[in-house]
Amino acid sequence: MSLLIPILNMIQKGSKIKVDYEGRFEDGEVFDSSSHGDHSHSLEFEAGSGQVIKGFDEAVIGMNVGEEKEFTIEANEAYGEHKKELKRDIPRNALPQDQEPKVGMVLMLSAPDGMQFPAKIINVDKDKVTIDLNHPLAGKKLIFKIKILEIN
Repeated sequence: MSLLIPILNMIQKGSKIKVDYEGRFEDGEVFDSSSHGDHSHSLEFEAGSGQVIKGFDEAVIGMNVGEEKEFTIEANEAYGEHKKELKRDIPRNALPQDQEPKVGMVLMLSAPDGMQFPAKIINVDKDKVTIDLNHPLAGKKLIFKIKILEIN
């Protein structure tokens, strides 16, 4: 009977879970962590529901409470490849006039459905500004170290 207990507690599609995590790039730079930074809390989500990136969602399936794992997610299973066609030129006069646009600045744009998304300024000319609509992590291989804290 003791052999069945871990199987019953394994993460399956639909399991509500809580994990601690650290995400880093191939060069070792940490880009996100549940222990510090902007998120400073454990990540809670429903496994297999698409609430997190695909590679992360798939990596937790079959894990148990207390289990730790390190895995690599290729760009196509994370935030996708970086697409040149997502760079756009917009007239400078279409931007708010109260702030001078600068390379590296991030603008929050609104979609027709009201959703907001970031766009990074990558070039500023006299009459136009070039923005990049790719996710900041697009085109990057991501390495995660996780620990399963809870399964509900």
